[in-house]
Amino acid sequence: MTCPRAFSEAPLPLFACDADEAAAVPMAPTGRLPSYIQDHRKRLRTRFMEGGAAAMPDYELLELVLFRAIPRQDVKPLARRLLEVFGDFNRVLSAPPHRLAEVQGVGDAVVQELKIVEAAAQRMARARVLNRQVLSSWDALLDYCHTTMAHRETEQFRVLYLDRKNVLIADEEQGRGTVDHVPVYPREVVKRALELNASALILVHNHPSGDPTPSEADMAMTGQVQDAAQVLGIVLHDHLIIGKSRELSFRASGYL
Repeated sequence: MTCPRAFSEAPLPLFACDADEAAAVPMAPTGRLPSYIQDHRKRLRTRFMEGGAAAMPDYELLELVLFRAIPRQDVKPLARRLLEVFGDFNRVLSAPPHRLAEVQGVGDAVVQELKIVEAAAQRMARARVLNRQVLSSWDALLDYCHTTMAHRETEQFRVLYLDRKNVLIADEEQGRGTVDHVPVYPREVVKRALELNASALILVHNHPSGDPTPSEADMAMTGQVQDAAQVLGIVLHDHLIIGKSRELSFRASGYL
């Protein structure tokens, strides 16, 4: 039989597509999922509420997210497929919408749910550092940078603007690039600092390769920003390069 689209909002049929649309999951006569799928969902939710996320593998945590997007389908195959494509839970959440949509079984509802979870995580991490003294909240700052940038597939360049007390007053994306390059314009970085009345800067960008070792271009760009900032009495505190599992600080490594 021809199986209808899994994300259709039409009245429920007696069969529901499984994630790869290659087989059908029989529906109960009432239009509900079979009891074994309902029981599986209930067990996962109970385990999450009683034991938290730490003990759950990535695919089960991803299933919990997908339950809301696909309420009438077994989502385990789709969760595993997403992890096969992107590698881990964090990379699934941070994947660009167009890349997610290329995965068979992913529709608008799935993309939206994943992006909502990603945005919530970033907002929580950002709240821990915005309007706070950055140098005394360094671990929170690193957590925020990793949450927002570590798992991106392309390079992103951000500037953190600080006031005279080193309180973070603005966090702004200055550019996006390719897998190994992002254009940076030192003049624009410093110009924006003047507009915000910032007294100090922290540069941050990611290396999608996972290796935070700075390139020659990274070193040259950092020097140009530092020179431009010094002329105007603005301090460059650091340049952080965010890898997948670790970061590199120009200041701690002796480059600044």
